[in-house]
Amino acid sequence: MQIIDGWLYWALLSGLLAAMTAIFTKVGLKDVDPDYGTLIPTVVIAVVIAGYVYFLDKWKNPFALNARTLLFLTLSGLATAASRVCYFRALKTGAAGNVAPVDKLRVVLVAVLAFVFLGERPSARAWLGVILVGVGVVMIGWKK
Repeated sequence: MQIIDGWLYWALLSGLLAAMTAIFTKVGLKDVDPDYGTLIPTVVIAVVIAGYVYFLDKWKNPFALNARTLLFLTLSGLATAASRVCYFRALKTGAAGNVAPVDKLRVVLVAVLAFVFLGERPSARAWLGVILVGVGVVMIGWKK
C-alpha cells in the first residue's frame, strides 16, 4: 500500500531540502558577496548532478537531443541561474524567514502560467491553495 503518491514524496523532500538550502545560504553569505556566493553551490550542483547522471548510466550527448528539448532545457537553466542570483541577493540582506516565503510566489506564478500556456486546469481546492499562498506572500511583504 502506497501512503503518498510518488510525486508528492519527491516534492515534500524537495521542500525540505530547499528549506535547508535557505538556512545554509544565509549563514554562508555572511562574509561574501552574494553574486560570488552563488557560484560555489552552483558548481557543486553541476558536479554532483553530472556524477549522479553518470553513475546511473543516463549520460547522453546533449547535442543529440532535439532542438526544442535543448532550447527549453537551456532556457530553464538560464531562468534557474537568474533566479538563484536574485535569491542569494535577497538572502544576503533579508531575513530567511521572509525571503524564502516570498520566493514561493512562484507557486502562484506557476499555476497561472501553467493554466495559460500548458492548459492545466487545477481543481477549485488547488486554486484556493494557490490564492492562500498569494495572500501569505502579500502579508509577509506588506510594509507596516
